[in-house]
Amino acid sequence: MAANCTWDSMDVHLLRVLHALLTECSVSKAARRLNQSQPAVSTALRRLRDITGDQLLVRCRNGMTPTERGAGLLEPVKIALQQIEAIAVRQVKFDAASSRRIFNIATPDYLNAVLLGEIVARLRKLAPHSQVAFHSLGPDYDYARAMENGELDVVIGNWPQPPENLRIAPLFEDEVVCLMRKGHPLAGKPLGTAEYLAAEHLVPTPYAVGQRGVIDLHLARERMKRNVVAYVPYFGLVPYLLLETDMLFSSPRIFAEHCAKMMPLAVAEPPIEFPKMSFYLLWHDRSHYEEECRWFREQIISVVRNSPALQKAAPATPPKGRAADSTAYATV
Repeated sequence: MAANCTWDSMDVHLLRVLHALLTECSVSKAARRLNQSQPAVSTALRRLRDITGDQLLVRCRNGMTPTERGAGLLEPVKIALQQIEAIAVRQVKFDAASSRRIFNIATPDYLNAVLLGEIVARLRKLAPHSQVAFHSLGPDYDYARAMENGELDVVIGNWPQPPENLRIAPLFEDEVVCLMRKGHPLAGKPLGTAEYLAAEHLVPTPYAVGQRGVIDLHLARERMKRNVVAYVPYFGLVPYLLLETDMLFSSPRIFAEHCAKMMPLAVAEPPIEFPKMSFYLLWHDRSHYEEECRWFREQIISVVRNSPALQKAAPATPPKGRAADSTAYATV
């Protein structure tokens, strides 16, 4: 196809349409995402094809797929839009001491006892007029949409593959251990693989639809399966359920050791070498350049770096195939 237009014809609107089309691989979905009519997006696609001299998207069995040229343009277009946004956004100096902002964060609830109190304490010290609202992650909570529409500022997550459209900054890694009551038949002795798999297991309800945790993903890859007898929606209930049963609970070490300090529970090393659980901060492009949100992210990362509860934890790395956002925060 011969290009009838030049790159001088490319404007911000067309860049946004191109990014949406290459991300969604659908004219109708791109139209909904951009809040435009489908004919308007189709017209923009025709213009983009003229400008680039390439089809960009072609039909396939499951809808549409980017051409080689189209796939190669996705990252440059994303970077161009970020740079344009950075130029256009009015930078207002954020004054934490006088801010009355309500910061919204969603986390797995097993971080509550060991991390969230420290976050609140830091905000009370640096931004005494602000408030922080914690939201529980659950299978019915669409955290990605909540960040997209501004209901959430950040999410702390640890599922293996977070959504590609969210920005990411690694926080820390933690080991998987087993938690049980002190009087459990398996307490106080090394666990064998057969014993571990056959034991009764208490498992957290997944906090994202379609997500499988580090433990079950690893077991599935190794063609193993544990004996799950109960699911629990809140980690706060775990110690009480373990005290009344012979169930095992596999969890991050920080949670297990905290519970063992408070109650007659025992921590044991699992017989299977599970991958470490990587925790990271997620946020949406809509709040990336907002000074208040940037400051909030800096405080969370600073708390994690300096938390006494996390001194043994290793620095995290991004999920496979992802890169950490280099502009996530300033040096703290």
